[in-house]
This record gives sequence, C-alpha cells and structure tokens, in this order.
Amino acid sequence: MIKTFSAFTSEIDDVEAAVAEILRQLPEKDQLLANTIGLVSCIPEFIETGVVEALQEAVPFALVGQSTIAAASPGSSSLEILNVMLITSDELSFAYGQTAPITSTDTALLADAYHAVLDDYEEKPTLILIYAPLLLNVGGDFMVKTFDELSDHTPLFGSLAVDNTIDYHKASVIYQGKAAADQLAFVAIFGDIKPRFYQATISHESIFEEKGVVTSSEGNQLKMVDDKPAVEFLKNKGLVAVANGVIEGVNSFPYIVDFNDGTPPVIRVIFATTPEGYAVCLGDIPEGSTLSVGHFDEDEILATTKKGLATFKADENQHGGIFFSCVGRYFTMVLDPAGEANEMHELIDPLDFPYILNYSGGEICPMTNITDETNLTNRFHNSTFIALTF
Repeated sequence: MIKTFSAFTSEIDDVEAAVAEILRQLPEKDQLLANTIGLVSCIPEFIETGVVEALQEAVPFALVGQSTIAAASPGSSSLEILNVMLITSDELSFAYGQTAPITSTDTALLADAYHAVLDDYEEKPTLILIYAPLLLNVGGDFMVKTFDELSDHTPLFGSLAVDNTIDYHKASVIYQGKAAADQLAFVAIFGDIKPRFYQATISHESIFEEKGVVTSSEGNQLKMVDDKPAVEFLKNKGLVAVANGVIEGVNSFPYIVDFNDGTPPVIRVIFATTPEGYAVCLGDIPEGSTLSVGHFDEDEILATTKKGLATFKADENQHGGIFFSCVGRYFTMVLDPAGEANEMHELIDPLDFPYILNYSGGEICPMTNITDETNLTNRFHNSTFIALTF
C-alpha cells in the first residue's frame, strides 16, 4: 500500500502555529506505514524563521527538498507557502543522503555520497529524486549525467533550487531540516512505485522553422552554429541587437535542442552572450545537435501547462504528484505570476489528488524515446513544466 498526503502553511513568523498547521493536515504517527519520507519546499523565509527546522523536529521522518520562489498545493491561495508531500508505504523503502559541498565538476563529490548510502542495497532503486544546488561553476547537466551513470540509468526526477531574491543568493537544498547552498540531496525509492513522467515545453507554433547544426560548443557555451557564431543564428531569425551587440530579451527566445538520439527535443535558455558572438546557456548543448529558436510569452506558458495537465488527468490510478515549473516560466507570467498555479487549482484540485508545485532553477526529468516509450533517457531541462506521478 502507498499513501500520499500534501500539506501547506503560509504562516512564516509564528513557528509553533506553522508546524501545528502542517501537522493537522498529515496523518498521526501511529497512522504512518512502515516507511515514510517527506518532501518539502518553501520560500527562504521559512528557513530563516526556523519553521523548517522545527517541522523536522516535530515529525518522525526525514524532510528533503529545496527553497523556491513560489509554490502551491491543493487549496492554497498564496504562492508564498511551505508545502510538504508525504509518502508512506509498506511496499516502498527510502534511502536518502547528501553530498559534501560541490566545488567543482569532480564526480567523486557526488559518487562518495551515492556509494555511502546505496552500496549496501542489492537491488537498483526504482526512482531517484534529486534536489540540487544552484551553482555558478557547476551546471545541472553535470549532476544529472553523474547520477545517471552512478545509478545505472535509474530514472531521475528533481530540481535545482531557487529563491525569491534577485540573484538567488538564498537558494538552498533542504536536508533533514537544515539548509545548504552548495550540497545536493537525494532520495532513492525502492519498490513497485510505477512512476509516470510528463513534460510541457513549447508548442510547435512558437518555434521558427529554420534549423541549424551545432558545429562548436563547450559545455553550456554554444560557440558556432553552421560554422558561424551562435548569435548570428539568432539574428538571422529576426532578433535585433542593440548598439553594444547584445540582443534584448534574449532569454525569451529559447533554443530547442534535438540531440538526434531518438528523444524529443529539450529547451536551453540563453542567459548571456559573449563579445565573440557565443551564447551562454542554462544547460549543455553538444556538438552535432540540431537547433531551432522559439519564443515564450504568457499565452504560450499557459497553453503548454494546460496541455500537460490534460495529459496527466487522462492517466488513472495515481497516488500523488510532484510538479516543477521553471522560474523562467514564472517570470514570463508578468501580469499573472500565479497563472500556472491557478491552472493546477482549477484542473487538479477537484480530483482530491495530493500534489506539490514548486518553481525550479532547472528541471530534471526522464524523456521517452520517440519510437520506444519504455526506453527512458535522463535529461536536464530549462523553461519546462515537469511532473512525476505514481
């Protein structure tokens, strides 16, 4: 048996009241099944006032999660909340751990924590949840690729932390009630959980038809497309550079990247350009990939979210859901920042279905092969709405 519960509070300053409100929405200790995990997300004020730490002290299971800029759960009306997804089961078991500070792209920094937690298990996990730090010198692709190899391609699902400051300096990973800015936390789930994954990215109507091939790149720095500087590829699509050569609103024009490996394309957002005409992206773009350029606006965000939720609603026999949406989608919703959350409330709340929605600095979700839906490839995403149900 698997049982899931979601809970939330908007009480930041009164620690005792906040913890009590969460506990009223969760089962009593004697109602929990054999194994339990709590997944938590919140704006950083809940960490600073001590609510997260006090909540961990009040519950008999580990809390693992992240800070965010906005969040939602069934029945919530504010985006400035702390939410919890509780999974309790007799059939599933949970193993969780945290890395040392991630200071470089040294795989040992992740491997040491992985092996310390999981080497004693004879079986592979069914699923691994990842809560990763938002770092300037280490990207999400490194963390996803490393865990993919360590776990022998176990499905990975999760997020990079963000927060509600202008430079994300409070972005934190939460592990057993404590917050860390540079450590990754993970939860390995064993047993018959049957995870289902969904993504909502960008509609075909918002993608320019012309394509190019990546002829030079280095990690997340896209250098040459069709043997010309990457920025020229953007300009050829009608984007205009201002006097200093910078393209205004460049992060509203994402790259759609086809890895040419049978998986659907993913999005890479440009956050800077260099004097050489290179594009610095929030994710790796390998040489040989095929590129298109798209455009995001509020209508596009809501349309793709609705489409993704409609697909999710069509699936039956689901116990609970974890949803992440990119912070870039949140910022695109200038006039209606709660737009995606409101779609959740309208379409999902009537189902009496426990869920948590949180915003992310980068999304981690497997993709199915176009010709073989049983073949999953772990991917790091940008500007994407992802979902895990089980």
